[in-house]
Amino acid sequence: MDLLSKYGSQLLDAFWTTIQLTVLSAVGALILGTILVAMRVSPIPVARAVGTAYVTIFRNTPLTLIIIFCLFGLSQTLGIKLASESSPTFLVDNNFRLAVLGLSIYTAAFVCESLRSGINTVPLGQSEAGRSLGLTFSQNLRLVVLPQAFRAVIAPLGSVLIALTKNSTIASVIGVSEASLLMKTMIENEAAIFLVGGIFALGFVILTLPTGLVFGWLSKRFEVSR
Repeated sequence: MDLLSKYGSQLLDAFWTTIQLTVLSAVGALILGTILVAMRVSPIPVARAVGTAYVTIFRNTPLTLIIIFCLFGLSQTLGIKLASESSPTFLVDNNFRLAVLGLSIYTAAFVCESLRSGINTVPLGQSEAGRSLGLTFSQNLRLVVLPQAFRAVIAPLGSVLIALTKNSTIASVIGVSEASLLMKTMIENEAAIFLVGGIFALGFVILTLPTGLVFGWLSKRFEVSR
């Protein structure tokens, strides 16, 4: 209880930052992943090649390397800033947004593959019927294929979201004040490594367990009847 009273507000702030990282990165990854899966199933060979190359590269690149590249490669070397340099919280805001960017880029590859598996469950006759009605590829994908694909992969997307929540701890390598950075500080300052580890383990269980339950329920609720 002493630890909770001493670090209570910092714990709330740290896990709130983790939640923000997760939510914003999830939105970015979903948008980018949807674009990538459209490229991967596109009739245009160049688009398919680019989509396949992206997924292959980022699925096999360590997330830590991507996050560090966003800071040192994009921000410091190329001068790409995601926050106003005149702001007193420039470093905090810039590093947070770079972490969101890195997490989104990385997770989008897994979202893409989940959606592609969902597209493969859609009967071929569905898309053929759309083409026979005069729908273009993009219209067919948007109106016929993707709605069914999303319903088929709700549970896998939930697993990707849970993995993203845990992967958000990597943001600490560029100084983002999320949960794992505070845990490191508490371990260094307090002689209670198991208690500190237990507090943060419980915190992540509280974040991820409801996510799994909700996505499991949604998967059954919106399951596509065959």
